[in-house]
Amino acid sequence: MRNCNHFVIIGLIFFSGLISCTPKASDEGFKSDEKTNDTYDVAAYVWPSCHHDERFGDMLWPDGTGEWEVIKKGNPRFEGHYQPKVPLWGYEPDDDPEVMERWIDAATDHGVNVFIFDWYWFDEGPFLESSLNNGFLKAKNNDKMRFYIMWANHNVRRNYWNVHKYTDDTSSLWEGAVDLENFNTIVARVIEQYFKKSNYYKIDGEPVFSLFSIHNFIEGLGGVDQARAAIDYFREETKKAGFPGLHLQTIVFDTPNEELLKQIDLLGANSVTYYNWGGPHPEDYIQWGVEAMGRREKWDEALSIPFIPNASIGWDDSPRFPHQRKEHIVHLNKSPEAFSSFLQKARDYCGEHPEQANLITIFSWNEWIEGAYLLPDIKYGFGHLEAVSKVMSPKNDKK
Repeated sequence: MRNCNHFVIIGLIFFSGLISCTPKASDEGFKSDEKTNDTYDVAAYVWPSCHHDERFGDMLWPDGTGEWEVIKKGNPRFEGHYQPKVPLWGYEPDDDPEVMERWIDAATDHGVNVFIFDWYWFDEGPFLESSLNNGFLKAKNNDKMRFYIMWANHNVRRNYWNVHKYTDDTSSLWEGAVDLENFNTIVARVIEQYFKKSNYYKIDGEPVFSLFSIHNFIEGLGGVDQARAAIDYFREETKKAGFPGLHLQTIVFDTPNEELLKQIDLLGANSVTYYNWGGPHPEDYIQWGVEAMGRREKWDEALSIPFIPNASIGWDDSPRFPHQRKEHIVHLNKSPEAFSSFLQKARDYCGEHPEQANLITIFSWNEWIEGAYLLPDIKYGFGHLEAVSKVMSPKNDKK
């Protein structure tokens, strides 16, 4: 194992100073977002698993509390390992509008002004949609915040989301790929149900739609050409709805390769970002971040479209995997202060790329199951939210 102090020194050298930014107000109607030098959007991913899903909840999480059932069973794998994670506000259902109202207030009070909802389509219908539909969209204060969706079209094994029920059964529960008929249904649903909301997030007036797995998307449609035709249809339908176009954002992992770069280009993607910093996951948080910045530099060199910078809080998905030990968990040098340094680097990156939207993605708002969350808990309190507030506050402007 590498010397942890080595990465502490690297981190202290690599990150210095705080420059601030100011979050933007919500859109009105279908107007474009206007970028100025002092306006930034901080968008946190929302993992909407902690409620009882009407379609598959009984099958997947029979206790009726969604993935809280698994989160609460987290157990420490080594001395000092913080498991289970314990939310400061308790095990709240994320489809409750009153819960969402508290989340929106906490987010916007600390500089987070966009939620990115993970969104699923399995077995010809939506899954885990209630957090957005019944929670966020019914929250009385949702006009304070914008949102967009990331279609999480990845595959799911039976024991991935509830190992206590399915134990060693790694057979496929759902495939993320969909055919053209399902995709066209998705297009109609997304435009009508989400894009037309006044607080749906847009770049240059174009609704942002994030795609998790390019591979599964292309596979489901039958090839790159068919996938491009499907995206072209999506763009035309978006224009028919009164928007200037569609902003297609794709999620990437690891480092660029020729095939993936070609797929991104052929699909006509408008931007690229991370869901999180990806693997490998070293034990040291600073090492993880420094290595992620190196991978981002490679994407910068390879891409002709904007890369949206990401700041990730941590990685600990051990509640899902009984056999994981500390070498699989990011736990050393993990703190709100370390996170704030990487968030500052993301903010600096925006300043270095004035041609693109001042957007930063954060992993995440509430990934309790993967050890990355801005929401307050009993260990860090409001520490991570306060880190966002400090980095993004105009009070920290350099004179």
